[in-house]
Amino acid sequence: MRRHEYNLTPKQKVKLKSYFDSIPPMEGIYTFKQELSMLMLNKQINKKKAKVLIPKFLNMVNELKYSKLEPMVTLGNTLESWSTEIVRMWRFTRTNSITEWFHTKMEMISRRAYGFRNFENYRLRVRALCA
Repeated sequence: MRRHEYNLTPKQKVKLKSYFDSIPPMEGIYTFKQELSMLMLNKQINKKKAKVLIPKFLNMVNELKYSKLEPMVTLGNTLESWSTEIVRMWRFTRTNSITEWFHTKMEMISRRAYGFRNFENYRLRVRALCA
């Protein structure tokens, strides 16, 4: 249930099919999850494709929000609160990972030194290690 459809081996597909035969409603949930996962895996799409995907994404979020299952409602609310960021992820590829790396590096320097008494020494250490 947790793997993507395309990562399943033939043996796993058979086991999944028998599981769905024993619990039929799970097949619909699994199919919905697969569609949502494939939608979320889109990256670097153009404006025209984004105009098609955004309404589909919002419809899926609404389906989740008005589901009768509490975990699905929670997921729908979470996706709705992050919808702007998700759409930005589709459209733009830039992240703040470099900034986060520098911040982590500076925190490590500060921890190793147990705090610098002189800011100038700290600044020089950061420039030396991050340059």
